[in-house]
Amino acid sequence: MRLSEINTYPIKGCRGLTHDEAEVRPWGLDGDRRWMLVDADGVGITQRETTALVRVRVRPDRDGLRLSAAGQPDLLVPEPTGAAPVQVRTFRRRLLRVDALPAGPAADTWLGTVLDRPVRLVWLAQPARHVEPGRKKYDPGDQVSFADAYPVLLTSTASLAALGDWLTEAGAEPVPMTRFRPNLVVDGAPAWAEDGWEGREMRIGGVAFRAAGPSARCLVTTTDQETGVRGREPLRTLARHRNIDRQLLFGLNVVPLESGRLRIGDRVALTG
Repeated sequence: MRLSEINTYPIKGCRGLTHDEAEVRPWGLDGDRRWMLVDADGVGITQRETTALVRVRVRPDRDGLRLSAAGQPDLLVPEPTGAAPVQVRTFRRRLLRVDALPAGPAADTWLGTVLDRPVRLVWLAQPARHVEPGRKKYDPGDQVSFADAYPVLLTSTASLAALGDWLTEAGAEPVPMTRFRPNLVVDGAPAWAEDGWEGREMRIGGVAFRAAGPSARCLVTTTDQETGVRGREPLRTLARHRNIDRQLLFGLNVVPLESGRLRIGDRVALTG
């Protein structure tokens, strides 16, 4: 098995970036989901309720981000310094809040115009626990970015191909891997082999990870990541073929056990 794709999502829910290599930190890939848009209550905004997030393109630039979107001038957003922290949470149902730094009114206005709703952009200076202890079988720990629960999501090209066959049989178009917004994509594993990796240690290149279990998928997978148009697939087909314990499964959540660097082509192996 080999690592065939590396992706990060600088702002939670917005367009991702593809890389040839990436640094692994305890909280995930360097630069992944350290920024988040929140509403007036400090609750994270995702594609579940705002598909227009796919319009926002993000590039690292000068210790910050450069934002772009059709019809808007680019905006440089530096990492906030000296701003008073605000408390935010990734989901409304979450009890735990974390301190984040506001990016400022210029970023808020620019993003609000693109999304056609009031928003605030915040930066997670210090990754911190935002999932209550005991809620997950394999605890993600106290160093997590703004990811939903686990630091890293891994998917398999063979599993996507198998899903594509099911979609074709159902008279639907296969979907690209972008629908699942993975950090890491593995090539060379049999379809659904990742189902048996839960709880095991694995090594990707020189970096060790713990496989924390399968990823339950949500409405975001039905959103075209280029246009923001939402349909019924692949959730309808996953419901027929991958409904396990009332969860529609695709992909594997993994937790870094050490820091290091990943590169496209790295060998992927189970070690425990």
